[in-house]
Amino acid sequence: MAPIPRNTDFHIRQASPQDVDTILLLIIELADYEKAKDQVQATPELLHRNIFEKQYAHALLAFSGSESAPGQAIGLALYFFNFSTWTGKPGLYLEDLYVSQASRSAGVGKALFAELGKVALEKDCARVDWAVLKWNQPSIDFYEKRLQAIPMSEWVGMRLEGEGINRLLKLVDA
Repeated sequence: MAPIPRNTDFHIRQASPQDVDTILLLIIELADYEKAKDQVQATPELLHRNIFEKQYAHALLAFSGSESAPGQAIGLALYFFNFSTWTGKPGLYLEDLYVSQASRSAGVGKALFAELGKVALEKDCARVDWAVLKWNQPSIDFYEKRLQAIPMSEWVGMRLEGEGINRLLKLVDA
């Protein structure tokens, strides 16, 4: 596969344990952008344990500058693998993709998606899935027009948190 052209003003690499504080900073920036900063519960300890020790998730980071002279962190793609019963193959689920406001429209998001594509191909993933907030029309437009992503409108997202997870344990007692 030919290398993907990349803007020389930034580079992308897989995150390492030394990047935990950077990952958290970008998560907080994302939460602020989504007007949900008060909902961030992640800590450096949680990120280190769950990304780098238990490997529940993986992270790509974009930095300004070159690999040999990196600047500040300007983007994050946090992802994990799931499994499709229908295809019998893994899938890559993009939990969050964020590009700092000053670096938007510079190709950073496209480059992060390209790196995710490489990972998905290397892992023989049948799918790449993600969710987008309904109000984020610029992103929706990009996903549909540029990536030709298919909206999953027939599916409804469901979630349990905290006490909701505990209620699962009580299902057999009901």
